Amino acid sequence: MQVPTKIFDVQRAGDRYFADHGWLRTYHSFSFADYHDPANVQWGALRVFNDDYVAAGEGFPTHPHRDMEIVTYVLDGSLEHKDSMGNHGVVGPGGVQYMSAGTGVRHSEFNHSSASELHFVQMWVVPDRAGRPPAYGQRDFTLADRFDHWLEVAGGASLPNAAVRLGQDAGLRVARIEKAALEHNFAAGRLGFLFVADGAIEANGARLKPGDAVRIGGVDQLALRGSGEVVLWDLPAL
Repeated sequence: MQVPTKIFDVQRAGDRYFADHGWLRTYHSFSFADYHDPANVQWGALRVFNDDYVAAGEGFPTHPHRDMEIVTYVLDGSLEHKDSMGNHGVVGPGGVQYMSAGTGVRHSEFNHSSASELHFVQMWVVPDRAGRPPAYGQRDFTLADRFDHWLEVAGGASLPNAAVRLGQDAGLRVARIEKAALEHNFAAGRLGFLFVADGAIEANGARLKPGDAVRIGGVDQLALRGSGEVVLWDLPAL
C-alpha cells in the first residue's frame, strides 16, 4: 500500500467486529475468521489485531498456522500455550508470547485459570519472506518495565534492542502511562497503529477510551498523555 499524505483515523471500540461464542468474546480490528471486509484487511504489515476475552478453563484447541509472525500480549490472567514443536508455557499479565509459524506449526491456547477470565490482544504480522523455520518464545515483564516509558517488546531491523526478534521490520511497543507524556516519532514512509487497552488517553488531541484504536500514516510524531495502557505498532507500508 502507499503511505497516505496524512491520516489519523480513529476506530472506536464499538465500531469493531464483535462475536460472542460463549467461551470467547472477541473484537476484530481487521478482517478475520467469519468477518471479512475487503476494505479492512490489514494496515501495512499488521494483518490481525484481535482483542480477546476467554472464559475460565476454556481456549482454542490445536489448530495450524503458517507464514505469519504472531505476538500475543497478555493484559489480564494467564495464557497457556502448547505446540507441535514441543513447547509448553504459561504467560501472565504484562507478558508476551511469540510464534513464527513459518513453514507450519500446530498449537493450542487456553486460559490457564479455572476461575478467572483471560484477556489478551493477539497480533499477526506479515513476515518479510515465506518459508522461515517455525519458532516460539515467551517473555515476562513487570509493570516497572513499561511504567511511564516505552517497553520495546518485539521488532525487526529498526528496533534492534527489542526483547523479541521479528523477521519483518515492524516494531511493537507498550506502555502504562500515569504521570508522563509519551511521544513516538515515525520515519518517513512508516505507518502506525495505536490501541488503548484501558484508561483514558489523548493522542495528538484525540480523546481515546478502552478499545479505541488509531491508524496513522504520514504523521511525523505521536504525542500521548493521560492515564492508561497503550499498545503501539510502527510498521512498513508493504
